[in-house]
Amino acid sequence: MHKRSFTYLLGTQTMSNAADILYIMALVSLVFHETDSIFSSVLVPLLRMGAQMISGFLAPLILARFQLPFILFVSQFGQLAFFALLLGHLWSAGTNPVWVLVFTLVAAMSFLDGWTTPARNALIPRLASGEGLMRANSLVSVSDQTVQLAGWGLSGVLVAVMGSEKTLLVACGLYMVALIFTGLIRDPLEGKAHYLLQPGTRVRSGDVLTSTLTAQHEDTLYGSESESPALPPKRKKEILREGWSLIGASRRLKALIFMDMIDLLGGSVWVGAFTLAFAQQVLHKSEAWWGYINAAYFAGAIGGGIIVLACVKYLQRRLLPAMLAGMACYGLLTAWYALNTLPPLTLLIVLLMGLPTEMSVVSRRTMMQMSVSVHDLPKVLSAQATLTSMTFCISLLLMGWIADHLGIVNLYLFSALLTLVAVIYGIFSRRALSMSLTASVAPSSE
Repeated sequence: MHKRSFTYLLGTQTMSNAADILYIMALVSLVFHETDSIFSSVLVPLLRMGAQMISGFLAPLILARFQLPFILFVSQFGQLAFFALLLGHLWSAGTNPVWVLVFTLVAAMSFLDGWTTPARNALIPRLASGEGLMRANSLVSVSDQTVQLAGWGLSGVLVAVMGSEKTLLVACGLYMVALIFTGLIRDPLEGKAHYLLQPGTRVRSGDVLTSTLTAQHEDTLYGSESESPALPPKRKKEILREGWSLIGASRRLKALIFMDMIDLLGGSVWVGAFTLAFAQQVLHKSEAWWGYINAAYFAGAIGGGIIVLACVKYLQRRLLPAMLAGMACYGLLTAWYALNTLPPLTLLIVLLMGLPTEMSVVSRRTMMQMSVSVHDLPKVLSAQATLTSMTFCISLLLMGWIADHLGIVNLYLFSALLTLVAVIYGIFSRRALSMSLTASVAPSSE
């Protein structure tokens, strides 16, 4: 594993995710306070999701031309620049900001952020391999869940104590730290020159990392340090279609992504509004229990991630069974959660969900990364990110309708059913899912 670059990658994502949470919480609070409109407040997350969906669709045009660390750097730098403009406008405008400008800057930041996830997940297999790949995915997952657990709780406290404007200033500082970390990341498949000096990618379609790849072999494959390989010219439409074509041509990828979409359709039930409704209507508890359930959920996810990290050697050889078992356990626990009316037991159930959830997520991500060549992986992940955003939006609308018309208990039962359907599909597709992997093996560590 390239520990140094992976550490910087983990650092930049942790800082950036923490900054995102702080700025969303502070901005939503500010918008609601100034406009007294729930619709205006909802525009912030909706604009983020919409912009990220468009960005994910267009990302292959960028991923085909530039190094992954360069894309991450541009994304972080652009977000910091737009955020600075947003912060400056809010401070100068006082109580009369131009909301069209505010929402435009939010959309611009979210558009750039849409490149981050496919670039990050595509870079991980280049920095780690074998057991190291699953370990790296586990570390990223634990980091994400830790930030979620601490971020949403602390952000509320910061907004209450410091106010929205000063909280936004803290977020700006976190974006700066994230940018510094990003500048230190190196892609082992690219040349030795810093990516800011040579931003063009040297990785060609179909390239797969091998443990015997040396600097001499790199020169043979990619040419000298001073020049990048001439990629065959492609039309923009062809580049945009590549990720989708790769998914369509691979039974394994189709099965993984289809299972992911089915599971994600029910995943929005853990959005705050549904959790709050469950706490009040089923448990007959106050809003405080919304926070308790969220805390238990993320604490379980962190604990589950740590257990997965400790069992990497065992799970690495059993990715498919681990994924299916994790999804099945999660589905059954969700059904139990829906039917339970005892508040303390609810927290225990949610806590227990952590391990199967992490087993499923980390195994599925690792299988996805090992199913495609290192050059094609960013294109596939971009297509997947677009599908994920679209599916989540559909899920919110569908689950909202079910909650209103069928009740909150049936909502969670339906979510559990969707997960179990995904498991059944995975069992019937096990031959495709068990096909040999295009496993990427990272070069020697730094």
